[in-house]
Amino acid sequence: MLSDNIPQMNASQLHERLRVEIVRRIDRGMLTGMLLAKQAGVQPSHISNFLHRKRQLSLSTMDRVLAAQSISVEDLLPTEKLRGKATDTETKTPLPTTVPLVSGTTAIYSPSIPANAVLEMIHLPHGSLEELRPRRTVSRRDWQRFLALRTTAEQAAPMIPILRSRSITVVDRHYNSFAPYRAPAPNLYAVNAGGAVLFRYVTFDADSLILRPHNLEYAVDLLRMNTGDSPSEFLIGRVCMTLVEP
Repeated sequence: MLSDNIPQMNASQLHERLRVEIVRRIDRGMLTGMLLAKQAGVQPSHISNFLHRKRQLSLSTMDRVLAAQSISVEDLLPTEKLRGKATDTETKTPLPTTVPLVSGTTAIYSPSIPANAVLEMIHLPHGSLEELRPRRTVSRRDWQRFLALRTTAEQAAPMIPILRSRSITVVDRHYNSFAPYRAPAPNLYAVNAGGAVLFRYVTFDADSLILRPHNLEYAVDLLRMNTGDSPSEFLIGRVCMTLVEP
């Protein structure tokens, strides 16, 4: 993973940019030092010393950290260097005014949406997606960004009145960060709970995701993670729009 991009930064700069990115993910609740140590197969003390600038990681350990968090060296390059790599097509691609309505299984597991998985196309107000800011992990880079899900009565009940039965939720799969989109309001996420879709407010603590309902008659759920799991990958995406059909 440490590639020919390295000469554009010296080793100290690379370490510092990686440290800053890991600290950013920890501050936003996407990661803990203990979880990263488990993912990379190193002692927690090595990660702690790295984060506190007490020592640098070996190249092999850096490779494991990069792989564990799906970070490429290119992701650590200064913004101005990356800006010059964007093509006109990449910078001018308009966002859609229709999104595919799909099943929960498709939303969870399909990076791209095949035609035979589309239940119908949902028409949105012109420009309604244009200003939405993504905040995705590297692993979501090539995923089709927007899709729609129809909520069942069971899914909607814990989030009433935010969601209603049979409402359409538009999900941004390029927002699987725990950082608030518009603080202090919490983000509403579509969550992968063992292959089923739940809609909840979500925070991350230690080895669990805490799934909070809006309707206080429902209990808070804990979604336990296994060693090596990345908490952000349980987030299908942020619910960025809801549509209620007459």
